Parts: sequence; C-alpha cells; structure tokens
Amino acid sequence: MALSLLRQTRCLCTLSRTVLAFQSRIGKRSYAERVDIRGGSLEPVVSAFCAVVGDDGVSLGATVREQHGKDESVHSCRLPDVVVWPRSVEEVSALAKICHHHRLPIIPFGTGTGLEGGVNAMKGGVCFSLRKMDRVLDLHQEDFDVSVEPGVTRKALNTYLRDTGLWFPVDPGADASLCGMAATSASGTNAVRYGTMRENVLNLEVVLADGTIIHTAGRGRRPRKTAAGYNLTNLFVGSEGTLGLLTKATLRLYGVPEAVVSAVCSFPSVQAAVDSTVHILQAGVPIARMEFLDDVMIDACNRYSALSYPVAPTLFLEFHGSDRSLEEQVSIAEEMTRENGGSDFSWARDAETRARLWKARHDALYAAVALRPGCKAYATDVCVPISNLPQIVVETKEDLIKNHLTGPIAGHVGDGNFHCLMVIDPDDPDELQRVHRFTERLARRALALDGTCTGEHGVGLGKRELLREEMGPLAMEVMQGLKATLDPKNLMNPGKVL
Repeated sequence: MALSLLRQTRCLCTLSRTVLAFQSRIGKRSYAERVDIRGGSLEPVVSAFCAVVGDDGVSLGATVREQHGKDESVHSCRLPDVVVWPRSVEEVSALAKICHHHRLPIIPFGTGTGLEGGVNAMKGGVCFSLRKMDRVLDLHQEDFDVSVEPGVTRKALNTYLRDTGLWFPVDPGADASLCGMAATSASGTNAVRYGTMRENVLNLEVVLADGTIIHTAGRGRRPRKTAAGYNLTNLFVGSEGTLGLLTKATLRLYGVPEAVVSAVCSFPSVQAAVDSTVHILQAGVPIARMEFLDDVMIDACNRYSALSYPVAPTLFLEFHGSDRSLEEQVSIAEEMTRENGGSDFSWARDAETRARLWKARHDALYAAVALRPGCKAYATDVCVPISNLPQIVVETKEDLIKNHLTGPIAGHVGDGNFHCLMVIDPDDPDELQRVHRFTERLARRALALDGTCTGEHGVGLGKRELLREEMGPLAMEVMQGLKATLDPKNLMNPGKVL
C-alpha cells in the first residue's frame, strides 16, 4: 500500500511540474508543488479525505483524474491531484475544510459537458465529483417548485416529474447536471419563452471555500419573488465554481403544455430567416423555441440524422399552449415567414416527429464534426439584442466564407444567442490561428453591437480577456473584490473567469 501510494504521488509530482507552466496572475502553486509528496506527505490529506467519504470515495488514479480534468471544450486537459465523491452537503463541507486548511484548490465537477474548460485543474488540487448526490429532495406540485442535489440531471428530473403534469424546461441540449447548469447560467432552446437558469433558480445551498454552508435566499425559502437583501442567488448563478460549491438548487417548474406544435421553414437567405425571427417576436407571438440553422448546418444535419430538408437557411419553431391558441400562433408565424420569402413550411404535431426534429437540432455539434472526419469541434457563443441579430449573423457568415473556415451556424435566435460550430484540424497550426482570430472578431463584433461575448457557455478559460473588455476595469475590480471576500485564498476553481 505504501509503495503504491509512493508511486502515485511521484506521478502527481511529475504532473504538477507540468501544471506550473499554466499559472495565472493571482494564483499560487498547486498543492502538489507546495509540499514534498515524494516522502508520502500527501498521505495524511488522503487519509483525512477517506475518513470523510471512505476509501471508495477518493481516487489518485491517473485515468480517473484525466476523466475529471476535461470537459467538451477544445482546452487541453489539466488533471486534479485527487478526485473525491462526497454523498451529502455535510461531507462536502468537511472535505472543503480539509482543502482550506491545506490550501488545496477545489474544482467542482458535474457531468463534464461544459464548453469553456471550466473543470480543468489549472493548479492541481481536488476535484469534487458531485454525481453521487443525486436525489430529488422536495417537490411542491402546488407551488411549482422542486429542490435537487447537484448530481440530478435535467433529463432525470423530467423523468421524475413525468406523472405530475410538471416539467423543467431549460434545455441546453446535453444532459447536464442542474447545479452545473446553474453554475454556468445555462440556457438552451426553450429560453425564448421560459428564460435561462438565472430566471429559474429560486434558492441555492452553497458550500464556501472554508466549508461554511449558506443558503442564498435563506434556509428553506422558495418564494416566487423577494425584495429581501442582496440577490445572492444570482451572484452564484453563473459564477462557474469560483465562489462556492452548489450542493442544492431550488428550481421553478412549469405545467406541461396542453398542446405542442413544431415547424420547419426554409428561406432564400440568412437575412430573410433572421428578419422573420425579429418580426415574429415583435408581433408578440409567445413562441417557445426558435432555432436558426444556416445552409451548411442544415446540410450537415440532413447527412447525420437522415433528414431531407432543403439545403438553405432554416428556422425550427415550436409553439406551446392550448389547441385554440396554437392555431392563432401558427397562423401569424406562417404569415410572417412567407412575407420574408419562407417556403417548404412543414408542421409536426405528433410527439415522435417532433422528438426526431429536435434530436437533429441537439445533434448539430456531432453533425458538424462529421463534415470533416478526424477533426474536432469548437462551439462559439455570443448574444446580441434582437434588433442587431440580422446584422451580426450576416457579417459572421461573410467572415467564415472569406477566411475559408468550416463553421456551421446554429443558434437560439429567439433571444439573440447563436453559435458557430467550428470544425478544426488540431494538427494544422495555420487553421488554429485563423479560427482563434475569427472567434475574437466574432466576440468583439457582438460587443460592438451592445451584446455579450457569451450568452450561455460561460467565460471559463477562453474568454477571460473578452470579459474584461465587456465589463470594464471598474466592474472587474468589484468582481475581484467579491472573489477575494468569499475566497481569500483563491481556492475555488482558480484560473477561471477572472
């Protein structure tokens, strides 16, 4: 046992020397670099972890650490020194106190479906994998709310709610953990009607860097609105694990709509399709989903999902409501699209056809990658005011063509948010550089149009400089002050966001 631990800790020492090259301006050396672990001094810390979560709740294995050092982004993996699996908020608190005492960085991990490198252990430390905390705790059907632990995913929650007449509509595509979605302020295809995580989280239980447990709206509180004190809940929504570990979320629920209708419509140009989006919203149609796919993206989806839509800029629409209200919504939307040259309008009422349609949309990233086998995908993410959406989408399309880049466009255009699903040859340095320059131009184009560099993916590692440009120095100082107050040792997911 001692020999095995010695070998593992020597491996960690080698790893930590690699991590040293990636220090941030405010961070400190990784735990493995601050102590001499060759002699087994990591053992007391590991023993303390085991005393809290048991031997099977701690791992030093290289494969396990690699699995927990990366997400779905293009950012290279940075391994934690240790992975732990707490099963309760009390265990999370106890583990955090050990990390705080020994100055070990803490990196929360949900399902690993993030897109900005948010789980990379830039300074080593301890990965808190929260998947074993997977209970639905409190369901209040009459109040339309529920509390869940961080291991509960959105699909698992909706399966649990299946016979209640309720559902949770925030849908980023991936089956992400709900607390992870809160941490990144996730969004998705339904945001145009139901909002993002920021609008749908009522309360959070949070473990701070020193192990303190707080409730952002007060213990057990779940009112639909409040004017009591600072909005701590939304401080932690979107904080990306840099301020604390989310161990419980109280969420809004909605009634399952009486009727649902989906539609697909093709357009002669990007401008015509996006103009239709603006006109439908300006007409006050309470549309539930409004997704845009350019001609390259719809071609990729046709190939990947065995569809036969015209290869042209396309809108996917969905309407929720009563049978009577849907007739009016559909009529107005169809009239608006035809005025903008829309054609090949097709409707889907049955659940099977609708599910197939939206599965194709959710598989867009994989469809894009299939255009260039052997390449990797990098999903960009910007958001602008609706009135500026036609301009930025057209300019982005022109930029892609001019620079010979493969970047199908897909987005939740109903709220001004869209993505370029860049397909990159990782062995082509020239292409990597062109993609990097393109993504910076795209983000700055959004900022110039009063938008944001990220509508839903978060800042993570890749957009820290752009965040500074977006927020300005004074707002950044306020954020850094909040971080220093809640996490003075800079242990919570260091190297991210700020």
